[in-house]
Amino acid sequence: MNFLRGVMGGQSAGPQHTEAETIQKLCDRVASSTLLDDRRNAVRALKSLSKKYRLEVGIQAMEHLIHVLQTDRSDSEIIGYALDTLYNIISNDEEEEVGKFPSRSEDLGSQFTEIFIKQQENVTLLLSLLEGKWRTSEFDFHVRWPGVKLLTSLLKQLGPQVQQIILVSPMGVSRLMDLLADSREVIRNDGVLLLQALTRSNGAIQKIVAFENAFERLLDIITEEGNSDGGIVVEDCLILLQNLLKNNNSNQNFFKEGSYIQRMKPWFEVGDENSGWSAQKVTNLHLMLQLVRVLVSPTNPPGATSSCQKAMFQCGLLQQLCTILMATGVPADILTETINTVSEVIRGCQVNQDYFASVNAPSNPPRPAIVVLLMSMVNERQPFVLRCAVLYCFQCFLYKNQKGQGEIVSTLLPSTIDAMGNSVSAGQLLCGGLFSTDSLSNWCAAVALAHALQENATQKEQLLRVQLATNIGNPPVSLLQQCTNILSQGSKIQTRVGLLMLLCTWLSNCPIAVTHFLHNSANVPFLTGQIAENLGEEEQLVQGLCALLLGISIYFNDNSLESYMKEKLKQLIEKRIGKENFIEKLGFISKHELYSRASQKPQPNFPSPEYMIFDHEFTKLVKELEGVITKAIYKSSEEDKKEEEVKKTLEQHDSIVTHYKNMIREQDLQLEELKQQVSTLKCQNEQLQTAVTQQVSQIQQHKDQYNLLKVQLGKENQHHGSQSDGAQMNGIQPEEIGRLREEIEELKSKQELLQSQLAEKDSLIENLISSETSPGFRLFPSSALSCFDYNRVIDN
Repeated sequence: MNFLRGVMGGQSAGPQHTEAETIQKLCDRVASSTLLDDRRNAVRALKSLSKKYRLEVGIQAMEHLIHVLQTDRSDSEIIGYALDTLYNIISNDEEEEVGKFPSRSEDLGSQFTEIFIKQQENVTLLLSLLEGKWRTSEFDFHVRWPGVKLLTSLLKQLGPQVQQIILVSPMGVSRLMDLLADSREVIRNDGVLLLQALTRSNGAIQKIVAFENAFERLLDIITEEGNSDGGIVVEDCLILLQNLLKNNNSNQNFFKEGSYIQRMKPWFEVGDENSGWSAQKVTNLHLMLQLVRVLVSPTNPPGATSSCQKAMFQCGLLQQLCTILMATGVPADILTETINTVSEVIRGCQVNQDYFASVNAPSNPPRPAIVVLLMSMVNERQPFVLRCAVLYCFQCFLYKNQKGQGEIVSTLLPSTIDAMGNSVSAGQLLCGGLFSTDSLSNWCAAVALAHALQENATQKEQLLRVQLATNIGNPPVSLLQQCTNILSQGSKIQTRVGLLMLLCTWLSNCPIAVTHFLHNSANVPFLTGQIAENLGEEEQLVQGLCALLLGISIYFNDNSLESYMKEKLKQLIEKRIGKENFIEKLGFISKHELYSRASQKPQPNFPSPEYMIFDHEFTKLVKELEGVITKAIYKSSEEDKKEEEVKKTLEQHDSIVTHYKNMIREQDLQLEELKQQVSTLKCQNEQLQTAVTQQVSQIQQHKDQYNLLKVQLGKENQHHGSQSDGAQMNGIQPEEIGRLREEIEELKSKQELLQSQLAEKDSLIENLISSETSPGFRLFPSSALSCFDYNRVIDN
């Protein structure tokens, strides 16, 4: 307060003496009048002066206005006037009086805000006024609306401090969330702006707001307002959603688990292409696309990104984005952002990448979307940002996608080209861009082709088969040879950098490609000549990349070419360049100002084409290889030999370990089969036991019948003597008795056979169980494991 009095006193052109006296008299009336009408009129007059005489009213009246908020809460008018006056004092939205220190105008808001929030009770008082559950609707509006504007202004001036006060205030955030449910649009809409300021850069408040059902309410508002066709309210809601989700993993997971991703799909149903695109619709759709990217950003935890990507495919959101991608009449900036969004939705997700590969453009005949996009990338007439977006989309399509990499490389192989006939393939477009006269097309095509080889030794070897036709009558040359030919012709720096990045990616971790490269006797002299020369600063980057390529040719050399073995190449470097000079030139890469920029994020985002030098994935390769190449250059031949021996030993050891791992795997399979056999035999055993029990029961029944018949036959013999020889006995003929005897004998033999089989099965089961549980059980000789620890194999 004293500081502000000093500012006021130091003004050379203050208010007229009568105005200063008027402000003082009005403040006295607010402080001393006993009648409410007098106080109300005085506060209304201060409000009318607060815009023109902001500093003076703020210094003299703020304390009185706060007192009014505390003591006159029953009167809506005076509370509304007081809140409006405080808003005019604190807000920087209104223009300052001409000539009144315009440089100080922005400071006034923060200084008055600091005075207001010095007593935290003032903010708590303001929150209670916003709640308004105990007042009438009319009263609530007169107080709530200016209160919302005042609190928003406080947050704009000193956001972190005001956020902390609201955070510790009981139910502070919950009271503000009620604004979204207000039936009056003006309060609801300003409530969205208030929550924007409240949630900015504060994770704790963001989580509370999300927990208070903010996602549901905001998505309802967006739907009510017409989705992308809505007005500025939709824009404000989208900005608030970004505040809640960006860099907040907890809220992102809550958004996904609440099935809110599915509710985003209608946003991208853009309708008829001829319906027109208003500026507001473009802004809304741009924010909607950015919100999708927030959920699948490469900087998010991989698991969270993956789950959101799958949800977007399952609900049809990805399909809807691809429809916009292939539609006509879409504004250029929306098309560019859609490409970037699709890129991150498919990045590293095999299901989404497979779907994207199947998307066709609505042309006649239909062409794959990838081919159509690559046409734009290598077309120098297309906007620069669009070409960057297509390159990013292609990189994301190939990221951790060996299947896609194979499909792209296969379009360059002779058999595939013949099968495709006249249709243009992705590989042909990349080759066309690689050797065009446009340096940006050269760079983009080289980087795109390098991504088709990233961490894929198979495709690096396959690409060695690619042959290119040159002039009529000349034999075809390999793609590798053609790249080195263009490199040696002294083209633009951007072209050479792109080709060198492609060659470094191609040769790394691929000894066969290194051998092919060294087989051309002109390549090593060209590299050493480039590195050894003292060229200008612009050429230092090319020299560094040449040093990297030569270092890769040494480090991944399998010594299959006698004239270019590791040791001979190192001797050549020492003789023609010098080891220290070579390492210095190699270090130029990571010290370049554009290297650190490219290493920060995967998306190629450059202000203009001349900044398009490094690729994000290539910076990782440089970081990985710079140290090992430096060590390899300084190693002596004896150390190299020892390293080779150790390497061979490790390879042999790995081979042995792999062999026994496979053997153990086979044993595990055999054990599973034996366990299944035991289970089957147990089942059969139970069935046999059941059958035996049934047979025994039947035999016993037959025995009982036989004994009964025998007794009855004896009694009949006593009474009838010899006359019963051919007669019936209880209705049973003697022939039937004989047949029953034969059945009994047959059942006895069957029982003996079943008991024999049962005994064999029991014996086999016992043998299998004893073999499985025996500590000495082996399916291979124990002597075979004498060269290494058996337990270590099991652990691995």
